[in-house]
Amino acid sequence: MIKKTLLIFLAVSSFSIGQTVGKYAGEFMAIGVGGRALAMGGAQVAAVNDVTAGYWNPAALALINYPQFALMHEEHFGDLVNYNYAAIAIPYGNNMSLGFSVIRLSVDGIPDTRNALIDVKTGQVIFDINNPNAKIDPSRVKEFSNTDWAFYGTFAKKQSQDFFWGANIKIINRSIAEYNALGIGFDVGAVYTPYNDLSLGANIMDVTTTLVSWSEGRNELISPTMKIGAAYGLNFLGGRFMPALDFDIRFENRQFASNFNLGPLSFDMHAGLEFDYKNIFAVRAGYNDVKQFSLGAGVMLPKLTIDYSFARMAESQLERLPDSHRISLILTLDDPGYRREGQ
Repeated sequence: MIKKTLLIFLAVSSFSIGQTVGKYAGEFMAIGVGGRALAMGGAQVAAVNDVTAGYWNPAALALINYPQFALMHEEHFGDLVNYNYAAIAIPYGNNMSLGFSVIRLSVDGIPDTRNALIDVKTGQVIFDINNPNAKIDPSRVKEFSNTDWAFYGTFAKKQSQDFFWGANIKIINRSIAEYNALGIGFDVGAVYTPYNDLSLGANIMDVTTTLVSWSEGRNELISPTMKIGAAYGLNFLGGRFMPALDFDIRFENRQFASNFNLGPLSFDMHAGLEFDYKNIFAVRAGYNDVKQFSLGAGVMLPKLTIDYSFARMAESQLERLPDSHRISLILTLDDPGYRREGQ
């Protein structure tokens, strides 16, 4: 029952948001990417150091020294939501990187009953559910999908030995039934490493506020979100132990829907731990802003990294939502011929 209810709610709320400017409009882009990230509760803005930086913090893409490719599939809330991600990143010159990423989220098989209510006496379609002759005709029930796309183009530069900056331009395409929408937004990010073991990061997503315009004339505004975080690595038991902590600062007046708030400002926390043993395997744990506990592991093979994560919603008085599983692959072309210039 909860699966069907959530499916319909996701679809209806996605479209009805178009009637209200500036709240939850870009929520599908807040899920995150990569098995490592979900396992660490999404605490990545200062910890990310691979191709997925195109999403988490564009500045960190300058840290790569070889071309990388990424693929991810997630079973979000069981098999209710199809969520997929792909990315490519290429080092350019001796201090820059370029990247391209795409996210697709889809809820399929949503019942469309708009033309299924009929008058049993006349057989004509009606819209008054209180009509004593009203009845649903199953043959008139159709299905539609709610699909969201986000395309990211990333530029990153190493400005100095301890400071990196980067930016995204992103194109958003949304559709539900016969309606569709288009938007363009920008992100800017920075990474500062005052010490070898300490990394500080910031990413302002939708920095100019992103307008998403629907085909039937309604508009959504995606307000800026500032992600700030820190990660600290230390040697431990022959490997490397790294705690990470992020905060999402939003300006949408979410109030009780956030971890805590100060007036219109809301704050959500992400916390994660990672133990990387000699770059052979890693184990991870985390806790995110929607009260999910997560666990995961990664295996580093020659040229290929495989990451898996599992997340479970906290128990409540309601029926618990299905668990989320995510697996991602990162291919690194770490041959000398592909190495960044000057490295």
